[in-house]
Amino acid sequence: MKKILRFLKPYKTLTIAGAAAKLTEAILELFLPFLMSKVIDNGVATGNKSYILLMGGLMLATTILGISFALACQYSASLVSQGVGTDIRNSLFEHISSFSNAEIDNFGTASLINRITSDVNQVQLAVAMLIRLVIRAPFLCIGGLVMAFILDTKLSIILLIVLPVFVFILVYIMKKNVPIYRIVQKKLDQIGLVIRENLSGVRVIRAFAKSDYEKDKFAARNREYADNAMRVGKLSALLNPLTNLSLNFSIGAIIWFGGVRVNAGSMTTGEVIAFVGYVTQILAALIVISNLVVIYTKAFASAGRVVEIFETKASIENPRNLGHIPYGKDLKENAIVTSINTGSFNHSSVTKTINNNYMVEFKNVSMSYEPGRNYDVEDISFQLKRGETVGIIGGTGSGKSTIINLIPRFYDVTSGSVLIDGIDVREYDLMSLRRKIGVVPQKSVLFSGTIADNIRWGKTDATEEEIQKAAEIAQAAEFISRMPEGYHTRIQRGGVNVSGGQRQRLTIARALVRRPEILILDDSFNALDFATDAALRKGLKQDTKDMTTFLVTQRASTIRGADKIIVLNDGAIAGIGKHEELINTCDVYREICESQELQNTAL
Repeated sequence: MKKILRFLKPYKTLTIAGAAAKLTEAILELFLPFLMSKVIDNGVATGNKSYILLMGGLMLATTILGISFALACQYSASLVSQGVGTDIRNSLFEHISSFSNAEIDNFGTASLINRITSDVNQVQLAVAMLIRLVIRAPFLCIGGLVMAFILDTKLSIILLIVLPVFVFILVYIMKKNVPIYRIVQKKLDQIGLVIRENLSGVRVIRAFAKSDYEKDKFAARNREYADNAMRVGKLSALLNPLTNLSLNFSIGAIIWFGGVRVNAGSMTTGEVIAFVGYVTQILAALIVISNLVVIYTKAFASAGRVVEIFETKASIENPRNLGHIPYGKDLKENAIVTSINTGSFNHSSVTKTINNNYMVEFKNVSMSYEPGRNYDVEDISFQLKRGETVGIIGGTGSGKSTIINLIPRFYDVTSGSVLIDGIDVREYDLMSLRRKIGVVPQKSVLFSGTIADNIRWGKTDATEEEIQKAAEIAQAAEFISRMPEGYHTRIQRGGVNVSGGQRQRLTIARALVRRPEILILDDSFNALDFATDAALRKGLKQDTKDMTTFLVTQRASTIRGADKIIVLNDGAIAGIGKHEELINTCDVYREICESQELQNTAL
C-alpha cells in the first residue's frame, strides 16, 4: 500500500487542512446535544424565552460554522482525490509503457484498461472518503462516547454492550467481502475482454453469422459478474439493517432506563435528550463506518490490483545511467557510448566494433515466451552485412516473427545474443535503438488523424516531400492521390475507411519515412496483389540500398531475389542461402516453392 500512499505526498497540506476542517466540524457537532440539554433544562423547564433565543442563536451559529468547515473539507477532498487519481493514472500509464510485450501479454489489454480506469476510480473514492469521513466518523464515536460517560456512567453501559456487537458485524462482513470483490473485478476484466473482441471483430462475427453466439457468450460472462456482484451486495446489504437495529435498540433502552433515572432524580430530562443525541451521533457515525467498510473493501481489492502492476518489473530494461542518444547519431557511436555508461567499455571491444563487418548478427539465439518451457526458437545463428536484404520464410508457427521481434528488443533472448554492429542489443539505449529501426508489424495499425499524420509517426518533423517520397516507395502515392483530400484525408479509428492492402502500404511508408538503418517487414505484403508486391519490392531495392532489410513472408516469390534466405522449421533453421541454392539443398524450402508452383520458374 506504500506504493499508493506515496501519491498523497504532493497533497499533504491539502489533506491535513481538509481533515482538520472536518475534525473542527465534528467538534462543533458534539456541542449541539449539550446546548440542547441546556435549552430544555434552563429554558423550556423554566419558561425563560430569552435564554431559549440566546441558546438557539448559539446553536444556529454553531451549525453555520460547522457547514462552512464541512464545505472547506469537501473542496480539499475533491482536489486531493482528483489529483491523486490523475497522478496514479499517469504513473500507471508510464509504467505500463515500459512493459515489454511479455508483460502486456501476461496481464492482457482488457485487464490493464480496467485497472487504469475502474480500479483507480475506487482508489480515488477511498482517498476522498479518507478526508471526508474516515477521521470524522471515529472522532464522533469517541467524542460522543466520552460525552455520554460524562453525562451518566451507568446509562453508558448500554453503549458498551452494543458497540462490540457492531464492530464484530463490520469485521465479519469486510472479511467476507474483500476476496469476493477481487473475483468481481476479475469478472469485470473478462467482460471487458469479450466487449473488446466483439467490437474489434464485428465484421468477422457478422460474416460468420455468429452474433447470437457472441450474445450468449457475453450473457454468460455478464451473469458470472452479476452473480458475484450480488454476493457482495447481499453481504453489504446486511450492514444498514443491522446498524439500524442496533441504533433503535440502543435508543429504546436509553429512553426506558433514562426515564427510570429521571424519576429517581439521578438525571434531568435535558440530559436524557442530550444522551439520546450523543447515542444517535455515535450510531450514525457507525452506520457511516459500515458504508466505509463497503467502499474500502472495494478500494483495498482495487489497490491490490493497481499495486500488482507497479510491482511488476519490465523484463526488458534500459541500461542504467544512460541518457537518450540524440536522434541522428550513428548506431555504432550509440553502442560505444552505451558500453561506457554500463561499465562494459574497453579498447578491444571498441576496436572490434569499428572493424565489425556485420550489421546484424545472431549468435546461438534461443528464446521461449514462457520460461521453463520448450524454446520457441532454438540455436539461431546468422550474419547480415549493412545494406543486405534477408528473407525469412517458413510455415505458420515456425518462429519468423519471434526472430525479428528480438532485434528491436520487443522480447529478450533466453540464451545467446543478438548483435548490431558487434554490440549486444541489450547494451543499447532502447529509444535510440528503436529510432534506427523501421518496423512494419504483421497487423497493420493506423491511428486517428490524417494520412500525413500517420506517416509522420515514423518521423515527427518529416517534410511534405519526405512523406510523399516514402508513400511513392511504398506504392501508396497512387491511391492517396485519388482521395478527395489527398494526404490530408482523415483516417478513421483503426483505419477502417481504407482497405487492408492500403493499410499495409501506409504502415510501410510510415517505417520508410525515417530512413532507418534496419527495415523489418513482418509479413507486410500478404494483403497486396502480386503486381503491387513486385512494384513495392522494386521500389525498395532501388531506394533503400543502404538499409539492412528483413522480409518476413510466406510467399517465396517475395524473397526470391533476396541476398540471403533463412528457412525456418519448428523454431530451427532448416537452411540458409540464395533461392537457387535452397531449391537444391533445402527440402523445406523446396516444398514451399512446389506448393506455390514456383519450382519450374526457378529451373
